[in-house]
Amino acid sequence: MKPLNARQITRRLTSVPKWSKRGRAIRRRFEFAGFLKGIDFVNRIARKAEKDDHHPDIDIRWNKVTLTFTTHSKGGLTGKDFSMARQCDDVFLRFFGP
Repeated sequence: MKPLNARQITRRLTSVPKWSKRGRAIRRRFEFAGFLKGIDFVNRIARKAEKDDHHPDIDIRWNKVTLTFTTHSKGGLTGKDFSMARQCDDVFLRFFGP
């Protein structure tokens, strides 16, 4: 998988509108009713990331979890980053509401 160019990244960002590009990565902050809900979310994402062998950087605060994806081995964003972002959005909607 090769890195996406700027035009491809812009187009793919429309499929994950709550994510933003930061340098060579995409990032989103998720908010929860409390700490344990955020940890439950992180555990669900960790299982998906392990299965897909593509792991986010994770920042956990009391009721907020920020995920950041990039493909380090390719030096930037790839389709895999956007695929994982969509999966994270799906987990959030399915288990934690809008």
